[in-house]
Amino acid sequence: MEEEKLISKINRDILSLKEKGISTKNISDGYHTFEELYYQRTVLLSIICNTNPNISWKSKKHFDEENDPMFEDCFIIGINTPTGEATYHIKLKYWEIFDVPEIEHAPKYAGYSSDEVLKRLQTLR
Repeated sequence: MEEEKLISKINRDILSLKEKGISTKNISDGYHTFEELYYQRTVLLSIICNTNPNISWKSKKHFDEENDPMFEDCFIIGINTPTGEATYHIKLKYWEIFDVPEIEHAPKYAGYSSDEVLKRLQTLR
């Protein structure tokens, strides 16, 4: 229980820093910073998508841009797996490392979770 309280406090502190406009990219677990981990995730995802360009896409707009605008300085990358879409928001500065077709609007978000995205990606083995 004490561990849960401590983790909750750390998460609140991180959110508070972000709300104050303080970058959290240099926060580390002692091995990697958030920035390093997100960059690694981006590169690994680009390899998956670039290896499967016929089922991958990228877009600078959500399905309903008026009611659901894209996050600032981001785009969405997707791959259509046998069990459904797997998507991630990626910083716009990495647009060029994804050599996949660009589409005007991303497909409508179907409410899937992060866990479902990972399970869907695993179907590509």
